Amino acid sequence: MASSPTHSEYSPLLGDTRTKPSGDIDARQVGPLEISTTTRYLILLGVWTATFLSSANMTLVPTMLPSISSEFQKSHQASWLGTAYLLATCTFTPLYGRLSDVMGRKSATQTAVLFGGLGTIACGLSTNMEMLVASRFITGIGGGGISTMAAIVVSDMYSLRSRGLAQGIASVFNGLGFGVGGPLGGLITDWLGWRWAFLIQTPLFVLSILLITFKLEYDTPGVGKNAVQVLKRIDYLGSITLLITVASTLIFLSTRYNESLPWSDVAVFLPLTASLVFFLLFVFVEIFVAREPVLAPFLLKEKVPVLVGISNFLVSSCNFAMSYYFPMWFQTVMSTSAAIAGLHSLPSSIAMPIGSVFAGWMMHRTGKYKVINLTFGILPFIAGVLIAQLREDSGPIQSWLSITPIGFGNAVVMQTTLVALLAHIQENHMAVATGFSRLFGSLGQVTGVAVSSALFQTVLERELRKRIHGSDAEGMIKRIRQNARLIETLPVDQQQMVRHSYDVGLKAVFWFATFSTLLAYIVRLPIPEKDLGEEPRAGGVAGSTSTNQSERDASHEDH
Repeated sequence: MASSPTHSEYSPLLGDTRTKPSGDIDARQVGPLEISTTTRYLILLGVWTATFLSSANMTLVPTMLPSISSEFQKSHQASWLGTAYLLATCTFTPLYGRLSDVMGRKSATQTAVLFGGLGTIACGLSTNMEMLVASRFITGIGGGGISTMAAIVVSDMYSLRSRGLAQGIASVFNGLGFGVGGPLGGLITDWLGWRWAFLIQTPLFVLSILLITFKLEYDTPGVGKNAVQVLKRIDYLGSITLLITVASTLIFLSTRYNESLPWSDVAVFLPLTASLVFFLLFVFVEIFVAREPVLAPFLLKEKVPVLVGISNFLVSSCNFAMSYYFPMWFQTVMSTSAAIAGLHSLPSSIAMPIGSVFAGWMMHRTGKYKVINLTFGILPFIAGVLIAQLREDSGPIQSWLSITPIGFGNAVVMQTTLVALLAHIQENHMAVATGFSRLFGSLGQVTGVAVSSALFQTVLERELRKRIHGSDAEGMIKRIRQNARLIETLPVDQQQMVRHSYDVGLKAVFWFATFSTLLAYIVRLPIPEKDLGEEPRAGGVAGSTSTNQSERDASHEDH
């Protein structure tokens, strides 16, 4: 396939994939709408297996922290095991939209899975905390790319109207990974040791990379197929300035609010300054320097991509704030075990894939997305209000099921907004737009964890100072903030004071998440409706429908 002589952020992703006479098809690689059903399903099995592993790795580590910390004796660095993964995901996710254009779908997906697999194996072989944190960062480089490439591949192989249902099915693997990651990690840690929770994933990574290598062969005419051209088109400056911006912000929030250092401390002032400076540099690079910027500034000029990006940011902030701190409420305020506290999040993990499949099915049948979005997109706000009202005497329905609408509602929102985004952009900008939306979602994930942590620690410290006095008050407050397990060792009267302090601090996080999802709902109101195409044929998503005759012919050949 000949390369275009000049390329920019507007360079086409897809060439002419219309069906040609049989002789022409034999002479070239088939397009994504022309592959057989069997090949399509094997490709999906490969990318969705990687999706499952990527999601599981997000929730795997928290249940293993006590074992890891006890082995390396560095519990003060344990939080970076989660932060390093999210930092890498946030930084490298938008690159994959570009890489899939210049390297091709196969090479970009292989790159993501290889980073994810090698990073996971390195985690299991780590000999110290620093190596483990670095390995988690490598895993995150692959994790963000896996989710982006899975969305791009599905968008290649299905028409706009069928993509919602296909993406909904993909979310089953995503939700399953989130749901089983924590419990499975704890079980394997107790049985074989924490290292095997990483190493046991190796066969599935191998299966994924083999399926992608031998089956993801469809043609998406692009540009820059050799290594030199690919390397020249990567936005190195944009990626580095984004990485430093996010990392500096995380360090600032940690030192100022988690460790309560004063504003004048160099560990607070320096990272705050660096975050502001490098953010401005990132914006400058993306607008004036980068040949193919990771941010895709041209999308910032269009209403729907901007609204979808802001919504993704706020929805992800809500999801991660709740997923990290909802179980803590039961463990600290209700004195439940870690296992039982973790199970309280399971209804949301189950509801997530159900909501995604439901949204995809509804869009597939009706060809609409706005009514579905607005109807079910309010559910997370209602759930947030219910969670913020939790008390020690709350009944089992509120305690166990109040989080369910967050998983279901936000899953519907993420599916419908992705389809809305793709419906309002040109087909040749699909990969870049997908990376664009994932970038905002990744930034929301980091924000949800970092801001909620800063908010929680600030309110907790204030409440503890109100209740704990005496000569050793400062030391006790510091120990309680760093280790919630100390609550059980305190006298009964002090336990009640500390539990109430934790309750107030965690409720502040719940209200933050609730406000985020309400603001996201308001942001989505101006997104216009757009018909997704003709009525789908019998046969469901496998017979992906199209709005033009050539794609219908290709789909017909597929069956």
